[in-house]
Amino acid sequence: MEAEEEVKRKKYGRSRKRKKSSSDSEPNTTILPLLMAATYKQSLPLLKKCLYKFHRSFLSQPQEEEAPPLAVILSLCPLLLNYESPEIASLTAEIVGAASLMSFHMNQQVVSDSPTLKALISLIPTSPNSVSTAACNALLDLCSSSLGRHRLLHCSALETLMFAFLQVQSSSSIPISLHAGDDVNTASLKLGFQKDKLSVLLLITAIILINACNIEQLGKIPSRLAECFSVFLKELWCKAHKQMINGNILGPSQGMNLYISSITINSLAESIFRLSINVDQFPASMHGEMVKRRIFCFGEDDFKHFILSQWEVLPFVIRKSSSASLEVNEFFTSFMQSLCCKGKFPSDLPSILQSLTSCLPIASDELDILNFLKQVRKKLGCPLMNEQDIRVVRTDNQSKKEVRFFQEDLNSCSFNAPKILCVDDILKCQEAYNKGYTIALRGMEFRFERVAIIADALASIFGQPSAGANMYLTPPNSQGLARHYDDHCVFVCQIFGSKQWKIYSQPTVQLPRLYDPCNINEGIGNSRAECYHFLLNEGDVMYIPRGFPHEAFSHNCRPDGSAGYSLHLTLAIEVEPPFEWEGFVHVALFCWYSTQNQHSLSSKSVSGILNVMSVKLLHVVIGLLGDSDPTFRKACLVAAASLQSDTNSWLDVHQKTIFSNLIEKISRESRFAEALKSVEVAVQRNEDPFQRIKWLRFLNQDREPVDWDVPLTGVQDLLSTYVKHKKMAEAVFMQVKYKFCSEVSYADVIGNYKILHEKYKKARKQYMNGMLSLHQVSGL
Repeated sequence: MEAEEEVKRKKYGRSRKRKKSSSDSEPNTTILPLLMAATYKQSLPLLKKCLYKFHRSFLSQPQEEEAPPLAVILSLCPLLLNYESPEIASLTAEIVGAASLMSFHMNQQVVSDSPTLKALISLIPTSPNSVSTAACNALLDLCSSSLGRHRLLHCSALETLMFAFLQVQSSSSIPISLHAGDDVNTASLKLGFQKDKLSVLLLITAIILINACNIEQLGKIPSRLAECFSVFLKELWCKAHKQMINGNILGPSQGMNLYISSITINSLAESIFRLSINVDQFPASMHGEMVKRRIFCFGEDDFKHFILSQWEVLPFVIRKSSSASLEVNEFFTSFMQSLCCKGKFPSDLPSILQSLTSCLPIASDELDILNFLKQVRKKLGCPLMNEQDIRVVRTDNQSKKEVRFFQEDLNSCSFNAPKILCVDDILKCQEAYNKGYTIALRGMEFRFERVAIIADALASIFGQPSAGANMYLTPPNSQGLARHYDDHCVFVCQIFGSKQWKIYSQPTVQLPRLYDPCNINEGIGNSRAECYHFLLNEGDVMYIPRGFPHEAFSHNCRPDGSAGYSLHLTLAIEVEPPFEWEGFVHVALFCWYSTQNQHSLSSKSVSGILNVMSVKLLHVVIGLLGDSDPTFRKACLVAAASLQSDTNSWLDVHQKTIFSNLIEKISRESRFAEALKSVEVAVQRNEDPFQRIKWLRFLNQDREPVDWDVPLTGVQDLLSTYVKHKKMAEAVFMQVKYKFCSEVSYADVIGNYKILHEKYKKARKQYMNGMLSLHQVSGL
């Protein structure tokens, strides 16, 4: 880790060979009583002599000298650290740091001594510069172990370091340089600082401790302190990011007069990310009803008609009204201003792209944001990645197939290791645009605060934890993406220019699921009667349900004769498995079973196994019905914002009706043999038959849940017993199904479903906050 690298370099950098004097030859057994006597008699000359002796002992190479008894020294440290002489306090701090580097055991001894830690920390904000520097160096040494970082956080060292840095650093200007290390990863470049600066030591130690915090510790940092400290981190990040993009990197033999820290691009980015995850980024006034009114011009009656008639059923266009308020018409003004802040758009496209960083993908069921950071730590903060963050693509007029501008890179690199765009690549994007290529940017809600606000509100309208946003810049007389369909519903918001759309009237797949493989050529006709034609102008919004194939192209010029480029945002409603209606029914079964008296049955008895397996088999039945009936795949709106305050609205009645219909279908069409065969086939293939509902483990709330994390060998054992008593098993299954369908209550499910929704929403919000914080310094 960065902390260990930092202190190793400091340790060997501080080691110096000294000419031996007569005092050096004195054994530690003699010096120790002298040190104790000098401490209590306050004999400054003798105290200095003893401390220099101990200092040399701890800095010496292994086995050169016998290490002094650490416990006795630690007992004196609080007194010595608060000594009126700055030289004594500094020497003691250096001894503490040097001792902690001698061995893991000695490090544990030092960091476990609370009085010494507290005395060291107390020196940081109040002592002379030389003493504070020595104390901060000692804290940095203590950070060499995870236990040391944990103990320092427990003693509130982080808040002290952050506050002291804000006091010492009078301006935000901290000169830095980037240095190549052993790791070839771009985001692992190391930051170089000016030497012997207290502010640099405070900054480095604070970054190490921030990146060692857990969620609770991050939440305890005073918000104002975190905000002010983040300002400095973001200024550093802006400088480092620009140097990284432009390739201004010093080699091993350069920067000899600089302090090359172990702080890297990615560790700096991680600190900024961590300090922002719990920040409320969005104004409270921006809620779903406002977005409904501003973007879609929906009154309540219009929204009701849309949900009942169009949602997930038919394409729909909302034309910009000439009588709409200025607030409605200019909703994306601030977004356009941020794009055009450095000049004329789209000629300033390269400078915009250079200011962006990669938004690394987070797994759909990842609810631990710190675990995500651990997985992506080596890449966090790197520039845009081709095919992940940005696509540069056009559709050939003759073949109607997509052509990638960076095609040569795709031939040599797998999608698992996408190409990082350097400054030359980014400049080529302007060239590609001039040649007719569309620039498609993903994850706009993580880069622009205005888009983030819209996406957050849109998600609340449709009861989903999050919504996405992509931007498409298409040059005149060009087509970007080839004909395709999406596995999510989209709202196309035409921001600038116009675009001609063709949407085929029959879906290729009715309500396809996220990440299911697509076959675009299946079921699409060619006659004009089989597709809708829409021309979107500035301010228009078009809704396309998932599964409907579509394509679009820009005109050669605008009606006023100006260049006819098109800029539009696609707002995506991606329905994760737990938030389909199938997911709601799975939650309903989980909740119902959790209230049953299943604990009266031994989980190892035949009756207990048949009962548990019958419930699991009913989950499999629900999944099979979801595969065949698109109603199960519809987005569940139970968590929609409008239902939070009005549980007797038309939308609430609508949701209850869907739920009742699905329960009736389960009661009527459950097939025991089909479900059992599905489980047997999966087990034969060494696959987990219940992988699809692993997310139910997130509902474990202070009770004994159904164990969804049974290893495959355990499932095989359960299945073997189940099949062995097949007739009895079928009877138990039918009883479980009957009881569930007759006893389950919609009202009893809502609470647990919303708990699950909030968990997903919190993780998505933390991710969005972190990514936005890495873009805000550029005015985005």
